[in-house]
Amino acid sequence: GTVSMDSTRPVCKPFSCRVQSMETVPFGVSLLAGGIAGTAVDIILFPGDTIKTRLQAERGFWRSGGFRGVYSGLASAAAGSAPGAALFFCAYELLKTVCASHITPHQAPFVHMAAAGFGDIVACVVRVPVEVVKQRTQANLYKNSFQSLFHTIKAEGIRGLYRGYTATVAREIPFSLVQFPLWEILKRQWSTYQGSLITPVQGGLCGAVAGGISAAVTTPFDVVKTRIMLAKETSAVSKARLLPLLVEVGQREGMSSLFAGIIPRVVGLSIGGFLFLGAYELIKSLVMG
Repeated sequence: GTVSMDSTRPVCKPFSCRVQSMETVPFGVSLLAGGIAGTAVDIILFPGDTIKTRLQAERGFWRSGGFRGVYSGLASAAAGSAPGAALFFCAYELLKTVCASHITPHQAPFVHMAAAGFGDIVACVVRVPVEVVKQRTQANLYKNSFQSLFHTIKAEGIRGLYRGYTATVAREIPFSLVQFPLWEILKRQWSTYQGSLITPVQGGLCGAVAGGISAAVTTPFDVVKTRIMLAKETSAVSKARLLPLLVEVGQREGMSSLFAGIIPRVVGLSIGGFLFLGAYELIKSLVMG
């Protein structure tokens, strides 16, 4: 969306100017803004992500490390954050740009959904190997990210780094289908209400609401994705399909198990939504003027 702190910009009345949320963003700006924002947020929120992973682990929170070593796996997350976030936003903005001149304002949410889904599929090429290495380190299966990476490749080959790819995409796409259209709608409504373009802080607040809601409704997918990634390579779970495993976990451990880690996930992704999307808007506004 358009973000500017310049009060001299013309005011957009509803649909009288190009819809704010369909502004096109240059490739380089998406790369820079997405990369910086993604890395900063992943590092800041890493301890909460570790606690969530351990709550979701099949062997339990305390056996997976409890509150000890909450920065285990940080190296892999830091290395993968910038490329993953940058890939997502480049793909997201690319599809928005391609569609911008062919749609009406009322069709914008559907474009945002398609763009977010496309962005997730592209970004998961980087996200999934990072997630596999990171979560195995977080759950104390290995001492550090390098040992996790080495053992995974040695035992399973490069394919092992992509275990859980389908489950991750199945988690990310519903998350983004809720988060990004909701974020764009909230920004547009706020802009219309105040009669001027929103600020990066306002964009971040919209991101916090959208992130928290999206996190809550997609937690069961996140639990199953974690189980698949943490399972031993010889186990049935490591080769399980998403929906059958979802049903199995719910039946065997109760529905509450599918929402394990929901509190740190919602809190983390609400804060993450504010920081990540707010920073993305701020960097865009600074670079684009």
